[in-house]
Amino acid sequence: MESHPADKIGLQKKVINDQDEPLYLKNNSNRKKYNIRKSHILISRHFSNPNNPFTMKKVFVSGCYDMLHSGHIAFFIEAASHGDLYVGLGSDKTINLLKGRKTINTDKERLFMVQALKMVKEAWINSGSGLMDFEKEVEALHPDIFFVNEDGFTPDKQEFCERLGIELMVSRRIPYVGLPTRSTTALRQECLIPFRLDLAGGWLDQPFVSKYYPGPVITISIEPDYDFNDRSGMSSSTRKKAIQLWQTDIPEGDHELLAKTLFSFENPPGTKYISGSQDSIGIVFPGVNKIEYDFEQYWPSEITNCTDDETLEFIENNLWFITLFPRDNTFDVLSGTNITTENAKALADAANDCWKAIQAKDLDGFGASFRRSFEAQITMFPNMVNNLIVKQIEEYKTKALGWKLSGAGGGGYLVLVSDIPVPNAIQIRIRR
Repeated sequence: MESHPADKIGLQKKVINDQDEPLYLKNNSNRKKYNIRKSHILISRHFSNPNNPFTMKKVFVSGCYDMLHSGHIAFFIEAASHGDLYVGLGSDKTINLLKGRKTINTDKERLFMVQALKMVKEAWINSGSGLMDFEKEVEALHPDIFFVNEDGFTPDKQEFCERLGIELMVSRRIPYVGLPTRSTTALRQECLIPFRLDLAGGWLDQPFVSKYYPGPVITISIEPDYDFNDRSGMSSSTRKKAIQLWQTDIPEGDHELLAKTLFSFENPPGTKYISGSQDSIGIVFPGVNKIEYDFEQYWPSEITNCTDDETLEFIENNLWFITLFPRDNTFDVLSGTNITTENAKALADAANDCWKAIQAKDLDGFGASFRRSFEAQITMFPNMVNNLIVKQIEEYKTKALGWKLSGAGGGGYLVLVSDIPVPNAIQIRIRR
């Protein structure tokens, strides 16, 4: 009797409905059952040609897949449920460029392990670089489906797939029932040092801006649930200095003293460009912070810290991140600036209004001040945006009450304020 194509990935075909269905592992002699909801994983296979049920669709996935774990396997099985699975791996050079670190396993080791999986039809190391390192291979393969996790979605991938007539399918990172959520970030090291995002007022921590008008920067400390890309406005460079100092987490002690220690470590005597102190403060201080800068000062005159659960949940529930692309090495945000008293005051006013809206849990006010702060930033620093970024903002602005770019712009993440879920966006947890 001819075997069903689903046997190729080691699974028996099951009828799918909205109820829990038992999934059997084909090669398990005990026929052990796992109850998996339809929303967790699809067991049926899909075909390119309805007249020939043995012509499978081609499904492509791309990633690092370092320290292979159950989360990767669940992702591969879900992707393979839609057809024959092809896997492109980022090279060691590409991962180092994007993440600012080396992989635990070399690209040859990672390729060996992925190729050994039953559900993988073919795998290779992508020949390109950056977030779109797979372009040459995908153009040659021309898959029916490009399958990504939510945090793997980018507008560039969407545009690429639309151009080639490929369906971009976005999955959620959901583990098998009974198994814990796994990520390489968590397994790689138990490093709990957070990232930082400025919600409003960014640039007022620089004396060359605050000399025109003083004001606050509003920051949040973000749990490292995602391995945010380097050069993407999430204070990854300051975080690396924190890891050098403290290895795994912010130590106990006076937050301001610890933040001063980190700021001094990142900016030793003779440093040409002084990193703003909002980075070290935003990483060290938990929750959401209002950091007040007087005229032409590197260190703030006052730090107001808020760790109220309801306030932080208000921010978490209404903040959405869209992955763009890391800043180019040639990016120069300081050229062509238009820093004036009027523009600096507009930034300070927006930041003050943002803090008031957050404390009042005023969503409309939060969105409006969030947007006004960004508009004041790009008025002073036009190079924060380019035509590609403007195009992405135009696409999402109808879905949000406010928007901004992470950090100094030029790429990174498009951050949106919305009480309605934003498709293909990720959400964060704020450090308590």
